[in-house]
Amino acid sequence: MHISDLHELPRSAKHSIFLTVDTLLIPLSLFVAFALRYGTPWPVPMMQGSWVLFPIVTLLGTALICALKIQRIKLEGLENRAILRIATGATALMFMAMIVSYLLNLSAPRSVPIIMGTVFFLGSIGVRILGLAVLTRFAAHEADRKPVAIFGAGAAGIQLAMALQRSKEARPVFFVDDNINLQGLMVAGLPVYKPSNLDELIEKRKIRQVLLAIPSISESRRNDLIKGLLSLNVEVKVLPSYIDMMSGNSDGALKPVTPDALLGRDKVDLHAPEIAEAYANRVVMVTGAGGSIGSELCRQLLNCNPTRIVLFEQSEFALYSIDKELMQEASKRNIAVTARLGSVTNPQRVRGVIAEEGVEIILHAAAYKHVPLVEDNELEGVRNNVIGTQVVADAARHAGIERFILVSTDKAVRPTNVMGATKRMAELVIQDLATRSDTTRYAMVRFGNVLGSSGSVLPLFQKQLSAGGPLTVTHPEVTRFFMTIPEAARLVLLAGAYAQGGDVFVLDMGQPQKISDIARQMITLSGRSVKDPSTGVGDIEIVYTGLRPGEKLYEELLIDDDSLRATPHPKIMRAEENMLSQIEVASMVRDIHTCLDDASANRLRDLIANRVEGYHKQVLDEPTEKPWAG
Repeated sequence: MHISDLHELPRSAKHSIFLTVDTLLIPLSLFVAFALRYGTPWPVPMMQGSWVLFPIVTLLGTALICALKIQRIKLEGLENRAILRIATGATALMFMAMIVSYLLNLSAPRSVPIIMGTVFFLGSIGVRILGLAVLTRFAAHEADRKPVAIFGAGAAGIQLAMALQRSKEARPVFFVDDNINLQGLMVAGLPVYKPSNLDELIEKRKIRQVLLAIPSISESRRNDLIKGLLSLNVEVKVLPSYIDMMSGNSDGALKPVTPDALLGRDKVDLHAPEIAEAYANRVVMVTGAGGSIGSELCRQLLNCNPTRIVLFEQSEFALYSIDKELMQEASKRNIAVTARLGSVTNPQRVRGVIAEEGVEIILHAAAYKHVPLVEDNELEGVRNNVIGTQVVADAARHAGIERFILVSTDKAVRPTNVMGATKRMAELVIQDLATRSDTTRYAMVRFGNVLGSSGSVLPLFQKQLSAGGPLTVTHPEVTRFFMTIPEAARLVLLAGAYAQGGDVFVLDMGQPQKISDIARQMITLSGRSVKDPSTGVGDIEIVYTGLRPGEKLYEELLIDDDSLRATPHPKIMRAEENMLSQIEVASMVRDIHTCLDDASANRLRDLIANRVEGYHKQVLDEPTEKPWAG
């Protein structure tokens, strides 16, 4: 049995133990009071005329303890109010002994009740301190508890340490704090050290985890501390900020550090009043509402106070999931949410939903985005990404929709894969429609890899880490722009607010990051080390698998760097890029339909190579007959 199992006893059992101990302290305190008054360790002869005081005071004292609920005071709860309650009980016990002695005309000296009350007070507190010390000491030696250090010896750190002392999983060993007034002190029974000593202490005390418990600091300061802890080869977890906990955005639990705090740049603040103004009291339809970006768009739209959010999704389970998630919060805000199953390639269904719901703004996030899958299924990729975009965009124009925003990708710039090429063709369709629409304002948003989205490196690396590795990276020099899911969704919403017609919006995402660096950081964050392939030293190996078909070493955000124009937001840029004519776009779409009708993947790749700048065709083995031919 673990010592920590004592903490899991039923509450009634704990109360009974404390009541028994406090009850036994009453006669013991009275005995000690007689011993101290007469200056002898055995005062029994002097107590002959006052022996009746023992059972009476013990019974009355027990009732007093229950009345004041002294037995309910936790070992870890010895703060000012608890001590005051024990002092009140000791004082009442003292007067009770005086009254009994006076009424029964006992021979006990008047000073005995005073001494007894003092001894009871000190004994009750002392027993609790001793009990806590014993439990902590024994628990500290349980081998299966993870030794942890707490960064921050303030109120949050103290509460965290006290909670962990009762747990089976972790054992707090020491605090680290940059406050020089705390360094060298004992706080909550743990020593406080300088941050400069942390590296040595981790190795000496075999620390496996550092818990950052300073919820009041700014996000930038927190990220700086996290970066400083990364090199120490321990797992890092963070207590959420007070703002997150008060706003209900966090449950107060420790969160593992994820690479979105290590993007090589600060998160971009995309909060702007234009967003709420653009979507307030509007009916907004989100296609691909069950996807990573689509679902986050729906969550953020709740803060914009639209009249209705129309969820359009072809996956039944994904639609059910996001509808269920939004239901309660939308109801609180008096926002209607409508879930509609359907494919963006079905013109009748798309137009029907737009008309039935009175849609005013469309955020088009429906797309096939996984590069290898679309590379092997190029016909369906172009059907969904290009024809689907044209269907929804045309429906928006015919219905007189106010705004249409296409979610695109940096892979559309000089693409070397079919997925990127289909997204560039979708952009060309939107650019053409923007020149011919008097009512609907069309715009596109182009961003890099989204951390945490399905198919991105973050969930892949997390899954590989949980399996013990290795982490797979295609090439040691491959780089990508990264952004968080909230940043991506916010950029889409801002693009809708800034749209003038035919715009391509991009986010200033700083310098691209190496995928191999992200892999190393993920391994370090998990508390393990990267295995050296030459020596075999380390925990998790990084394996380079080679570039996949159509994959580039680096991505670009712009076709023409000189095309940038400013927007009201300093971190968002508007690009004005070359486009095809109406006749060329119509010809391109017609040829796509022909390729789909003939199931000709090679002809489709020829078409892409002719229409999309930078694409190089991969020759495929053409089937000798149509798949439906008998």
